Amino acid sequence: MKFNYKARTRDGKIETGVIDASGREAAAVLLQKYNIFITSLTQETEKSPLLKGIKFEKKVSNRDLVIFSRQLAVMLESRVSVIQSLSSLAIQTKKDNFKKIILEISGLVEEGIPLSGAFSRYPKLFDNFYVNLVKSGEVSGKISQTLYYISDHLEAEQDIISKVRQAMIYPLFTVSVLFVVLNIIIIFLLPRVQELIMESSNDPSAFTVFTMNFYEFLGNWWWITVLLLSVIVTSLVFYVKTKQGREIYDVVSLKIPFMGDILRKVFLARFCGNISTLIVAGISINKALKITADTVNNSVYKNIIGNIEQKVSEGEKISSVLGQYPVYFPSFVIQMIKVGEETGKLDKTLMEVVVFYQKEIKRSIDLFLTLLEPMLILFLGAIVGLLAISVFAPLYSTLGNI
Repeated sequence: MKFNYKARTRDGKIETGVIDASGREAAAVLLQKYNIFITSLTQETEKSPLLKGIKFEKKVSNRDLVIFSRQLAVMLESRVSVIQSLSSLAIQTKKDNFKKIILEISGLVEEGIPLSGAFSRYPKLFDNFYVNLVKSGEVSGKISQTLYYISDHLEAEQDIISKVRQAMIYPLFTVSVLFVVLNIIIIFLLPRVQELIMESSNDPSAFTVFTMNFYEFLGNWWWITVLLLSVIVTSLVFYVKTKQGREIYDVVSLKIPFMGDILRKVFLARFCGNISTLIVAGISINKALKITADTVNNSVYKNIIGNIEQKVSEGEKISSVLGQYPVYFPSFVIQMIKVGEETGKLDKTLMEVVVFYQKEIKRSIDLFLTLLEPMLILFLGAIVGLLAISVFAPLYSTLGNI
């Protein structure tokens, strides 16, 4: 059963939320463990049978994880126990699924399982990179500092992802508007124009007849087009989720003009950022490379990093191995890593590369959006011009003979 509660913390702050327990007394006992004073506890109203099996859960975003990591770091730095910190964060969390996970992690820690071990039980939320960093913090006794590193790293990655998504919003919005406008013209306007052309004494050109028949087909059988496009898109999505499809997608995506260059910069920033953060946390270079290979989401870079890890374990330097992949690792990156290896400040030089590529990604996206606007205008102009030539030119000729 679920109970809605309202409680007051020791600081006098009001907290509200939902807790799952076997009964009212069990819910009260569970809440008392969090050192809060219950002011209201009511059972949640049962849903209708039709909606009972339907459960809408908000996905735990990267931003949620950033906030959680930073708040946990602050509380641990203030000498608050891990269990009490997790319990307090669970109460403050608005998303029920994330709240449940935090409470379960708190329970595992209370049973004697290390925090990193508890996090590893939820790999979809806390990946190998996150877990190993927390584990290194536990070993070194700098868990709060490590969580600060994690939150800063995740926030930097989120900024990069947001910039890439921003670059895609404008063209998608423009194409969507174009699709809607063309459908309105084809369904409502063109049938009337077609009647005027066919009733005129002038014989329309073969091109006009072809385009009019094409528009008529789209107007009458639009559902076939939508169904066919849906099948193609769904098939591609499922294929990309397969191992072979994902590998092909990863290779092709890096070769797309302009966007491929942006994606390479994103992966380079991630690679350098991950390695730098792991080294600062006290993890060996070999293990840092292995963790990074497991967390990177592109098979091309995953295979390259895996090969680098193998060569480095045999005694080679990272810079010498990277020289074999000039397409995916520019000479600038290789030289910076070489300097870091020679000076013993690899973590700092890698972070300088990250800062450089973050600025480069922003510049590339700004340039992409600047070039995209005139290209879309030309594309829209070509569509409108084709529509005018095929339909409205014969119409003007017909009206001129009236």
